[in-house]
Amino acid sequence: MFSSSDTKFAVLAFSSLFSVINPIEAAPIFVTLTKGAPDQRRRMALRASAAAAVILALFALTGGAIFSVFGITLPAFQIAGGILFTIMGLTTLHGDDHPERADAVVRGDPSIVPLGMPLIAGPGAISTVMVLVGQARDGGHRAGLAVAIAANILLTLLILLAAPKVVGLIGETGQRIVSKIMGLITAVIGVQFILNGVETVALAILRAARS
Repeated sequence: MFSSSDTKFAVLAFSSLFSVINPIEAAPIFVTLTKGAPDQRRRMALRASAAAAVILALFALTGGAIFSVFGITLPAFQIAGGILFTIMGLTTLHGDDHPERADAVVRGDPSIVPLGMPLIAGPGAISTVMVLVGQARDGGHRAGLAVAIAANILLTLLILLAAPKVVGLIGETGQRIVSKIMGLITAVIGVQFILNGVETVALAILRAARS
């Protein structure tokens, strides 16, 4: 059974990943990249989602080891990740969203690249997972992170499968509105990560000064 702390962490992990992955914004890009093979969209959506799940799960499992190997502290990663998220969010609010998601000419099967990565499991999603791994205090938190990753991948898959209908339903104006909302959420999450990192560093400095 999840405790209230585990549930709060799972909700935080889900909302953080959802705002960065932003599957609604990914829908029109998916339609564009697969317009040459509309009958293969289901297979491509499945492969892209599976690839993204493997990538995010890999970083979730190895995040602690990466911290140890490179001597990275959690506050440092929180601050760096927070700055990245804030920049991404502000860029979305003031510009045309994520540069790595820009339209490109893709030859062959785009399922793994660029759909699986970087469209779904992009730098922002990977950084989010890494920060959350560092914040996970116990097995309950890690289980919550796993649930959040799985829920986001499943939701992304469902949206990609319905992408042509989603694009037609919300239109360009709706896509812009969703993009701006997600950009704002991403920026806010980034600021919160920065505050968490700075708070940890400040408390450590105060404890060292008193000792």
